[in-house]
Amino acid sequence: MKKILKIDNPNTYADYVEAPVLHPLVSIINYDEVSPFRHSLNNYGVYGLFIQQEFPKILSYGMKMLQVSDASIIAVAPGQVGGLEDNGERLSLSGWVLMWSPELLHNSFLEARMKDYQYFSYFATEALKMESSEWTSITQLIAQLRQELMSHDDSPALRNVILAYIHLVLEYCNRIYNRQIAQDDKDSPDVLKRFHALLVNYFNDNKQMHNGLPSVAYCARELAYSPRYFGDLVRKTTGDTAINYIHNYVINLGKSLLMNGHNVNETSQLLGFEFPHHFTRLFKKIVGDTPSGFMGK
Repeated sequence: MKKILKIDNPNTYADYVEAPVLHPLVSIINYDEVSPFRHSLNNYGVYGLFIQQEFPKILSYGMKMLQVSDASIIAVAPGQVGGLEDNGERLSLSGWVLMWSPELLHNSFLEARMKDYQYFSYFATEALKMESSEWTSITQLIAQLRQELMSHDDSPALRNVILAYIHLVLEYCNRIYNRQIAQDDKDSPDVLKRFHALLVNYFNDNKQMHNGLPSVAYCARELAYSPRYFGDLVRKTTGDTAINYIHNYVINLGKSLLMNGHNVNETSQLLGFEFPHHFTRLFKKIVGDTPSGFMGK
């Protein structure tokens, strides 16, 4: 079995690379200060930005391999897997890591904004490539935020400051992402991007309340493919099945609903499951724990 580092708390990764723990819900790591350290293949339960001058030449991201240029940013979100499995080697990197728990976002202005930052999605197969001025601005913000965490105890006021810094960094990333999208060939097909957008719209329009969970056949029909051909395209792009992509998307929505105070029955109903135990069974299959266990009850 692969060695996977499960990062359900941002400080799990800080401990792994022997960086200081600064806050219970936020971790900031300066790779220049902790190198060399061992590779890790990470299963993320947190949001993260890897802001680096250099990356290992090839990294896994979901079920794909990702090639990363210098002075780039890789964004990760809960439910994703990425990195390189620990093989005993130690590597030295230059740059920063910013990680934060979804708990930090609860009932904040930034919680609703996260869905707009599409560079966190697996379909964003390219890292965000920074210009020199963007590298300077973003890394200065990260350094300033670290100083805030080092100088002040945790409090509601400090958390508001943290959210403001993270929001500004994410807006810089969004500008880079939009610039890269504008440079792409708009005529090139991107089945995974359209598949993901279809799922987003399906639940935004509350179609699950009447039709239940979206099926592979429904998605294929909406995207003008036969189910078999659509399934082959998704597998070729992600290395996994279309139904697993749907299930992972649904369970990530379920995590958000649970963390926003909905119980298992309510969450199951809001997602379109016919029975709560169907939701619980799928949740445990994907997450490795029951919804109640996930919430720490």
